[in-house]
Amino acid sequence: MDKFTLDKKGQIALSPELQKLLGDEPLVNLSCSQRHLLLGREDPDEQVVIAGFLGDMLVPDLLAFFNMFRRTGILHFNLADGEKSLYFQNGEIVFATSTFPSEDLGEILFSTGRIEREALDHARQISAGRTTLGKVLVESGAVSPKDLWLTVRTRVEGIVYHLFAAETGSFAFRANTLDSEQIIRLSMSTQNIIMEGLRRQDEGALFMRKIISLDHFPRGTEKVPADLSQDEKKFYTYARPGRVAARDLFRKCGMREFDGMRLLYGLLEKRMLSMEEQPATEIGGDLGQVLMIYNNVLKAIYSRVTRRFSGFSEEINHFLRDLPQPYSFVLRDVELKEDGTLDGHRIVQNLAGLEEGDKKKLLADALGELVYMESMAVRRELEATQAQSLIARVQEISNRVKDLVGRND
Repeated sequence: MDKFTLDKKGQIALSPELQKLLGDEPLVNLSCSQRHLLLGREDPDEQVVIAGFLGDMLVPDLLAFFNMFRRTGILHFNLADGEKSLYFQNGEIVFATSTFPSEDLGEILFSTGRIEREALDHARQISAGRTTLGKVLVESGAVSPKDLWLTVRTRVEGIVYHLFAAETGSFAFRANTLDSEQIIRLSMSTQNIIMEGLRRQDEGALFMRKIISLDHFPRGTEKVPADLSQDEKKFYTYARPGRVAARDLFRKCGMREFDGMRLLYGLLEKRMLSMEEQPATEIGGDLGQVLMIYNNVLKAIYSRVTRRFSGFSEEINHFLRDLPQPYSFVLRDVELKEDGTLDGHRIVQNLAGLEEGDKKKLLADALGELVYMESMAVRRELEATQAQSLIARVQEISNRVKDLVGRND
């Protein structure tokens, strides 16, 4: 908040930024008391009728006030990171503008997958200082008129919804007649927008407790319920490898941010996805094949044995810590994951610096030793018929790995 002091001549020195904003046009005293002074333009058709600070007065309260008294004009917000303006026609929000980069029309078209970055940058160059971005995009065929219209409406609603989180800043309402270009038909009334904005604020806070950050990477856990919607199936398919950040997944699926957050939260609740700080990288070549083969059998053993023996995970982790060389070298700092598999990336890091042939041999021997130990638990915990089929699978896996590493005698 800028502070000003009256000098002995009754003058106030303004910063260069404020002088540039106000210009040379004379100002008049609109309102004053011992605690405030409100100056404004001498223009009855564009008069500032209400101004103040966000804090005790919250955004939903302001919107409800202008809606209730059916005001027409522009409500302008000066916030820490930018400015926003909401346009009211007889108490209904009919348009909105924003200087926030994420709320730019082109960025919203890009973030919802309606246009590629290269086409957007090209359209910006053409439109700069000559015409609107939307007109260039439609005339070039980069965006359909329908998609542009839907995005403009979505943008206006999004500008309002994002305002609900603002707790500091200033506002001013100017009574003003609107041009027809400043009026669009939204999908909801202002009252409904207020209710939806409050709901999104509460739900968004709940969603982010699990999502953590939209820059984190959702990753599949292999738990796939059968009752998924088409949107959930599509999102899970893209997210499963764990190599795309959450906000980029929303774009790939053509989803608005809040809709994507709701869907992602639902999949996290179902434990189909987990959130990772770093992207998963695919392990290729023979090492990747060996790890995939053994992880499949480790997962199968784990799911069967843990139904009978709840301490199985602790038993295996203790075994991993007490392995002799060279197995302890391969599996150092490795523990079972929630599904009974091993972190292949950690193991590959342990093998770094060795010859490829040595890596394959050591990896196959170490995982073979682990599977052999788990097979003993299979015989101990499972009934004979169940154990027999699982042991047969383990033997088949061992033979496949021997073929892969070139050691089948």
